[in-house]
Amino acid sequence: MSGNVGMEQLIPIVNKLQDAFSSLGTPLSLDLPQIAVVGSQSAGKSSVLENFVGKDFLPRGSGIVTRRPLVLQLINSKAEYAEFLHQKNKYYSDFDQVRKEIEMETDRVTGGNKGISNIPINLRVYSPNVLNLTLIDLPGMTKVAVGNQPQDIEIQIRSMVLEFISKESCLILAVSPANTDLANSDALKIAKEVDPQGMRTIGVITKLDLMDEGTDARDILENRTLPLRRGYMGVVNRSQKDIEGRKDIRAALAGERKFFLSHPAYRHMADRMGTPYLQKILNQQLTNHIKDTLPALRNKLQSQLLAMEKDVEEFKNFRPDDPARKTKAMMQMCTQFGSDFEKTIEGSGAEISTLELSGGAKINRIFHERFPFELVKMEFDERELRREIGIIIKNIHAIRTGLFTPDMAFEAVVKKQIEKLKGPSLKCVDMVISELTNVVHKCSSKMTRYPRLREEVERIVNTRIREQEQRVKDQLLLLVDVQLSYMNTNHEDFIGFAKAQDKSENTAKRKVGNQVIRKGWLTLHNISFMKGGSKEFWFVLTTESLSWFKDEEEGDKKYMLTLEGVKLRDVEKMLSRRPMFALFSSEHRNVYKDYKQLELSGESQDDIDSWKASFLRAGVYPDRSQEEGNTTAKDDIGSMDPQLERQVETIRNLVDSYMKIVNKTQRDLVPKTIMFLCVNNVQEFIGAELMAHLYSTVDQQSLMEESQEEAQRREELLRMYHATKEALNIIGDINITTNSTPTPPPVDNDWLHIDQTTNGGGSRPSSPKPSRGGPPPPLPNRPGPGGSSMPNRPAPSIPNRPAPTAPGGGPPIPARPSSAGPPGVPKIPDRPSIPSRPNLL
Repeated sequence: MSGNVGMEQLIPIVNKLQDAFSSLGTPLSLDLPQIAVVGSQSAGKSSVLENFVGKDFLPRGSGIVTRRPLVLQLINSKAEYAEFLHQKNKYYSDFDQVRKEIEMETDRVTGGNKGISNIPINLRVYSPNVLNLTLIDLPGMTKVAVGNQPQDIEIQIRSMVLEFISKESCLILAVSPANTDLANSDALKIAKEVDPQGMRTIGVITKLDLMDEGTDARDILENRTLPLRRGYMGVVNRSQKDIEGRKDIRAALAGERKFFLSHPAYRHMADRMGTPYLQKILNQQLTNHIKDTLPALRNKLQSQLLAMEKDVEEFKNFRPDDPARKTKAMMQMCTQFGSDFEKTIEGSGAEISTLELSGGAKINRIFHERFPFELVKMEFDERELRREIGIIIKNIHAIRTGLFTPDMAFEAVVKKQIEKLKGPSLKCVDMVISELTNVVHKCSSKMTRYPRLREEVERIVNTRIREQEQRVKDQLLLLVDVQLSYMNTNHEDFIGFAKAQDKSENTAKRKVGNQVIRKGWLTLHNISFMKGGSKEFWFVLTTESLSWFKDEEEGDKKYMLTLEGVKLRDVEKMLSRRPMFALFSSEHRNVYKDYKQLELSGESQDDIDSWKASFLRAGVYPDRSQEEGNTTAKDDIGSMDPQLERQVETIRNLVDSYMKIVNKTQRDLVPKTIMFLCVNNVQEFIGAELMAHLYSTVDQQSLMEESQEEAQRREELLRMYHATKEALNIIGDINITTNSTPTPPPVDNDWLHIDQTTNGGGSRPSSPKPSRGGPPPPLPNRPGPGGSSMPNRPAPSIPNRPAPTAPGGGPPIPARPSSAGPPGVPKIPDRPSIPSRPNLL
């Protein structure tokens, strides 16, 4: 482990950094180097981890025991205790309590039905008996659902395992039991899928003591059979009887050591087997892997550091109670609020939404689409209007038979129509006020750091908006009253009585050429249910017709509807939640195939309102028959004689001419009045008077108190900043002072084939039988054909140990060749020679 001191310091730092980002929920994912432990159920994964720690702390039982990933951070320390990331500042010295907390935290997320979850549990263990390591214990792979588990439990576990081991920064600890066919190892097969070159896979063989008598795993552990680039290491875990009997793990480790020293197949490699050596190798392999991944890690850390520096610069000399800082912050935020409000209304903001209209754009739509549409809905009620004119004329003539068209009829009808302007005008104000309130709330979002300030700013500005709302409404009502006060029949645009009487009775609209008014997507619902009930088409609206096409190219025309006699009304569609409207014929004819009405829907209500306004421009007006109900119940004026019909038509033409003048004036003055008395006034108020109101109504000290969340965010940000900076400094030192062992050379691993047909299922190749006669393949990092080679293994006999001389004064026994450890591990020096011992056999 010499030469890796700097790297040893890096592991706790990156662990701390990952904890900081996990607890804050920041989007940054560093993908820090770590080791994922994979294997089938009961392969011994949990026992290996417990042996590392030297304590019983993992849940035990049958079936799937590990149901959530356990991120286990081992940190070398003088004291021995554990802590969970989800329980800050709570320390466990009793590891039985650690097990209970893991079980309760698992059940909290997954429930008690043996389900699984990919939300990890972060556990940090401090102990003098561990080396710095970060391991992830993943659920054991299984084939069959047990109890209330979902039937796809195999696929769920497989997907979770792949989610972790697919990252290039993750080493794979593939745990396989020695008493099963290694070629069928789930751990090795899934590792091969994501690491086909074997750059990140380390093999661990468990249950060596449970192999059938006369068999051993020597060829596997020497990387001769089913070779891996980083090789295999063997361990002996406690048996189920030992676990139930609470056998001490230290005693178990001593028994493991004795097993390797006494077994004839493993005694020559005993120094390179067992849990302590595995932990040492994993520590070194992880630190070397970190060394390899430093460039990408450094880039991510530097990017995060640059992103944090702007905020950190403000916090470096931060004093929460400094009055000057509070005053400056309040002025800056109020100025920023005013600037954002102005930009949102005027349309020059830096943050432009691509999802919906807001601010000035939405107010513009209200002025030029929603408000005109409301006016037209009120204005064009032809049937009711003619009926009212006839009744008024008859009431004015009373018992007499009128010879002339009465002026009073015109004035009475016009006043009633002008009175109706109040509703749409006030509704326009309400819509603008609602949008202004949304703009205020949106622009104050940058004040979240000071909740009292944000609350007070919104209160003051919204109060001003409500005050101006009343002024605007009063002014608009005054405009209507002004129109009612005097009928200016000498207006240059008014047709007068003579022209009204001479006007043709043909009331068909005057065409100005077939001009395109609007294009866009709408959903047509007049489709049989066998075809899905609805479909989107590209619609083209002109002054004379409505056509729809397959797409924007307008090459495949589906239909064209002539707008003559067509009206518009809202409909409620039970099978669709989208806003809808319908086009139908006032002449009670079919408008499309066998359908009496054409049902259309859009993405949003704003979209539908915009289309309705476009149809108004094409002369398609809303229908009032739905609101009138059964007209036969109303007072009927009876049949009109020709003279009365001419008088009604004359008054109708006069009313139409005069209301066009009034509506034109109203469309022009309502937006101007709202802008002057409300929008512009509020904008000026924010720039000139907001600060004065803040100083006069609320104590500045309480106004600028930070939220608890903001104070915590600042502290966490500073901690992350310093941790990131420290990690970068350590990385710089490691580049200079740390030497790492190169990755072992490739081996022939064609024996491991990925089954592409099923998720781990199907037939599997059997383990190749080791050849005893031919020469074995060269071992990684071991002498090749030119050096000393491993002799053919004879039958079990007395272990050959180096000694000065053979018993009985015979010739000296040759010293054991110095052999390298498993791939990727520094060479282990030979032990000193010891005197030979008597034959134990």
